[in-house]
Amino acid sequence: MQKDLGNYRKSYEKSALLEDTISENPMQLFQTWFYEVEASDGVSEPNAMNVSTIGLDGFPKNRVVLLKKYTHEGFIFYTNYESEKGKAIAKNPKVCISFFWPNLERQVIIKGIAEKIAPNLSDGYFESRPEGSKLGAIVSNQSSVIESRTILEEKLKVLEQQYAGKDIERPAFWGGYLVRPVSMEFWQGRPNRLHDRIRYTLNDIDWKMERLAP
Repeated sequence: MQKDLGNYRKSYEKSALLEDTISENPMQLFQTWFYEVEASDGVSEPNAMNVSTIGLDGFPKNRVVLLKKYTHEGFIFYTNYESEKGKAIAKNPKVCISFFWPNLERQVIIKGIAEKIAPNLSDGYFESRPEGSKLGAIVSNQSSVIESRTILEEKLKVLEQQYAGKDIERPAFWGGYLVRPVSMEFWQGRPNRLHDRIRYTLNDIDWKMERLAP
Protein backbone atom coordinates (compact mmCIF):
# COMPACT_ATOMS: atom_id res chain seq x y z
CA MET A 1 0.00 0.00 0.00
CA GLN A 2 1.31 3.43 -0.89
CA LYS A 3 0.13 6.88 -1.85
CA ASP A 4 2.35 9.65 -3.16
CA LEU A 5 1.41 12.99 -1.57
CA GLY A 6 4.20 14.94 -3.27
CA ASN A 7 1.77 16.90 -5.43
CA TYR A 8 -0.13 18.37 -2.48
CA ARG A 9 0.56 22.10 -2.77
CA LYS A 10 -0.77 25.24 -1.14
CA SER A 11 0.31 28.85 -1.29
CA TYR A 12 0.06 30.63 2.07
CA GLU A 13 -0.93 34.24 1.52
CA LYS A 14 -3.40 35.31 4.21
CA SER A 15 -1.25 37.30 6.63
CA ALA A 16 2.22 38.25 7.87
CA LEU A 17 4.01 38.20 11.22
CA LEU A 18 6.34 41.17 11.62
CA GLU A 19 8.28 42.23 14.70
CA ASP A 20 7.22 45.88 14.58
CA THR A 21 3.50 45.04 14.68
CA ILE A 22 3.34 42.47 17.50
CA SER A 23 3.55 42.54 21.29
CA GLU A 24 6.77 41.92 23.18
CA ASN A 25 4.75 39.57 25.40
CA PRO A 26 3.84 36.25 23.72
CA MET A 27 0.71 35.77 25.85
CA GLN A 28 -0.63 39.02 24.44
CA LEU A 29 0.06 37.81 20.91
CA PHE A 30 -1.56 34.46 21.69
CA GLN A 31 -4.67 36.25 22.95
CA THR A 32 -4.83 38.35 19.78
CA TRP A 33 -4.50 35.30 17.57
CA PHE A 34 -7.05 33.34 19.60
CA TYR A 35 -9.59 36.18 19.33
CA GLU A 36 -9.02 36.30 15.59
CA VAL A 37 -9.51 32.58 15.07
CA GLU A 38 -12.65 32.67 17.25
CA ALA A 39 -14.05 35.42 15.04
CA SER A 40 -13.18 33.60 11.81
CA ASP A 41 -14.96 30.77 10.06
CA GLY A 42 -13.65 27.27 9.53
CA VAL A 43 -12.43 26.15 12.98
CA SER A 44 -15.12 24.48 15.11
CA GLU A 45 -12.91 24.13 18.21
CA PRO A 46 -10.20 26.80 18.25
CA ASN A 47 -9.22 25.62 21.75
CA ALA A 48 -8.24 22.15 20.51
CA MET A 49 -4.55 21.69 21.24
CA ASN A 50 -2.01 18.94 20.89
CA VAL A 51 -0.24 17.88 24.09
CA SER A 52 3.05 16.03 23.77
CA THR A 53 4.63 14.15 26.68
CA ILE A 54 7.49 11.70 27.13
CA GLY A 55 5.90 8.42 28.20
CA LEU A 56 7.13 5.97 30.79
CA ASP A 57 8.33 3.82 27.88
CA GLY A 58 10.60 6.64 26.70
CA PHE A 59 8.56 7.41 23.59
CA PRO A 60 6.99 10.81 22.93
CA LYS A 61 3.22 10.74 22.54
CA ASN A 62 0.84 13.36 21.17
CA ARG A 63 -2.88 13.69 21.74
CA VAL A 64 -5.47 16.40 21.25
CA VAL A 65 -7.17 17.88 24.32
CA LEU A 66 -9.18 21.04 24.89
CA LEU A 67 -7.68 24.18 26.37
CA LYS A 68 -10.06 25.40 29.06
CA LYS A 69 -8.37 28.58 30.23
CA TYR A 70 -5.32 30.71 29.59
CA THR A 71 -3.89 33.46 31.79
CA HIS A 72 -0.64 35.38 32.06
CA GLU A 73 0.70 32.29 33.87
CA GLY A 74 -0.01 29.80 31.12
CA PHE A 75 -2.46 27.27 29.74
CA ILE A 76 -4.91 25.07 31.67
CA PHE A 77 -6.43 21.75 30.62
CA TYR A 78 -8.12 18.94 32.56
CA THR A 79 -7.61 15.20 32.55
CA ASN A 80 -7.36 12.04 34.63
CA TYR A 81 -4.19 12.27 36.72
CA GLU A 82 -3.83 8.48 36.54
CA SER A 83 -4.05 8.38 32.75
CA GLU A 84 -1.08 7.71 30.49
CA LYS A 85 -0.47 11.43 30.08
CA GLY A 86 -0.88 12.04 33.81
CA LYS A 87 1.71 9.41 34.68
CA ALA A 88 4.04 10.79 32.01
CA ILE A 89 3.74 14.32 33.42
CA ALA A 90 4.35 13.06 36.96
CA LYS A 91 7.67 11.58 35.82
CA ASN A 92 8.66 14.37 33.40
CA PRO A 93 6.67 17.62 33.60
CA LYS A 94 8.33 19.06 30.49
CA VAL A 95 5.65 19.10 27.81
CA CYS A 96 4.94 20.67 24.45
CA ILE A 97 1.53 21.97 23.42
CA SER A 98 0.56 23.27 20.00
CA PHE A 99 -2.33 24.83 18.15
CA PHE A 100 -2.98 24.63 14.40
CA TRP A 101 -5.48 26.99 12.83
CA PRO A 102 -5.42 26.15 9.10
CA ASN A 103 -8.07 28.67 8.10
CA LEU A 104 -5.72 31.50 9.16
CA GLU A 105 -2.58 29.56 8.17
CA ARG A 106 -1.21 29.77 11.71
CA GLN A 107 0.46 27.51 14.23
CA VAL A 108 1.65 28.07 17.80
CA ILE A 109 4.16 25.74 19.48
CA ILE A 110 4.69 26.07 23.24
CA LYS A 111 7.28 24.36 25.42
CA GLY A 112 6.51 24.48 29.12
CA ILE A 113 6.42 22.88 32.54
CA ALA A 114 3.15 21.24 33.62
CA GLU A 115 1.94 21.34 37.21
CA LYS A 116 -1.33 20.45 38.93
CA ILE A 117 -3.55 23.41 39.67
CA ALA A 118 -5.03 23.99 43.14
CA PRO A 119 -7.77 21.47 44.08
CA ASN A 120 -10.36 24.20 44.58
CA LEU A 121 -9.83 25.37 40.98
CA SER A 122 -10.36 21.84 39.71
CA ASP A 123 -13.46 21.61 41.92
CA GLY A 124 -14.87 24.78 40.39
CA TYR A 125 -14.42 23.61 36.82
CA PHE A 126 -15.72 20.10 37.57
CA GLU A 127 -18.86 21.60 39.10
CA SER A 128 -19.51 23.54 35.89
CA ARG A 129 -19.51 20.40 33.73
CA PRO A 130 -22.70 18.62 32.61
CA GLU A 131 -23.68 15.66 34.78
CA GLY A 132 -22.91 13.22 31.97
CA SER A 133 -19.37 14.53 31.69
CA LYS A 134 -18.91 14.33 35.45
CA LEU A 135 -20.00 10.69 35.55
CA GLY A 136 -17.91 9.91 32.48
CA ALA A 137 -14.82 11.18 34.29
CA ILE A 138 -15.59 8.94 37.26
CA VAL A 139 -16.46 5.78 35.37
CA SER A 140 -13.45 5.77 33.05
CA ASN A 141 -10.11 4.44 34.25
CA GLN A 142 -8.53 6.43 31.46
CA SER A 143 -5.85 4.66 29.37
CA SER A 144 -6.46 1.28 31.03
CA VAL A 145 -7.40 -1.78 28.95
CA ILE A 146 -11.13 -2.66 29.04
CA GLU A 147 -12.89 -5.76 27.75
CA SER A 148 -15.64 -3.98 25.84
CA ARG A 149 -17.62 -0.79 25.48
CA THR A 150 -20.64 -2.62 26.93
CA ILE A 151 -18.91 -2.96 30.29
CA LEU A 152 -18.18 0.78 30.30
CA GLU A 153 -21.79 1.65 29.50
CA GLU A 154 -23.07 -0.70 32.19
CA LYS A 155 -20.82 0.92 34.78
CA LEU A 156 -22.20 4.30 33.71
CA LYS A 157 -25.79 3.13 34.21
CA VAL A 158 -24.93 2.00 37.74
CA LEU A 159 -23.40 5.39 38.53
CA GLU A 160 -26.41 7.22 37.06
CA GLN A 161 -28.64 5.37 39.51
CA GLN A 162 -26.22 5.84 42.39
CA TYR A 163 -26.00 9.62 41.89
CA ALA A 164 -29.63 10.25 40.92
CA GLY A 165 -30.67 13.49 42.63
CA LYS A 166 -27.29 13.83 44.35
CA ASP A 167 -24.33 16.16 43.93
CA ILE A 168 -21.44 14.64 42.00
CA GLU A 169 -18.12 15.51 43.61
CA ARG A 170 -14.85 15.66 41.71
CA PRO A 171 -12.81 12.48 42.14
CA ALA A 172 -9.30 13.03 43.52
CA PHE A 173 -7.76 11.41 40.43
CA TRP A 174 -9.20 14.02 38.07
CA GLY A 175 -8.18 17.67 37.75
CA GLY A 176 -6.34 20.39 35.93
CA TYR A 177 -2.81 21.09 34.80
CA LEU A 178 -1.24 24.48 34.24
CA VAL A 179 1.46 24.56 31.57
CA ARG A 180 3.84 27.43 32.32
CA PRO A 181 5.52 28.37 29.03
CA VAL A 182 9.28 28.77 28.71
CA SER A 183 9.21 29.08 24.93
CA MET A 184 6.47 30.12 22.50
CA GLU A 185 6.85 29.99 18.73
CA PHE A 186 4.37 31.62 16.37
CA TRP A 187 4.21 30.42 12.75
CA GLN A 188 2.46 32.33 10.00
CA GLY A 189 2.30 30.78 6.54
CA ARG A 190 3.78 32.94 3.77
CA PRO A 191 4.21 32.58 -0.01
CA ASN A 192 7.04 30.50 -1.49
CA ARG A 193 7.48 28.67 1.82
CA LEU A 194 9.21 31.71 3.31
CA HIS A 195 7.04 31.43 6.39
CA ASP A 196 7.26 33.81 9.35
CA ARG A 197 8.49 32.19 12.56
CA ILE A 198 8.83 34.29 15.70
CA ARG A 199 10.08 32.61 18.87
CA TYR A 200 9.82 34.04 22.38
CA THR A 201 12.12 32.55 25.01
CA LEU A 202 11.71 33.27 28.73
CA ASN A 203 14.79 34.69 30.47
CA ASP A 204 13.93 34.91 34.17
CA ILE A 205 10.98 37.31 33.94
CA ASP A 206 11.55 38.80 30.48
CA TRP A 207 10.87 37.41 27.04
CA LYS A 208 13.47 37.40 24.27
CA MET A 209 12.07 37.64 20.76
CA GLU A 210 13.87 36.08 17.79
CA ARG A 211 13.05 35.39 14.15
CA LEU A 212 13.72 31.86 12.92
CA ALA A 213 14.45 30.81 9.36
CA PRO A 214 11.49 28.97 7.84
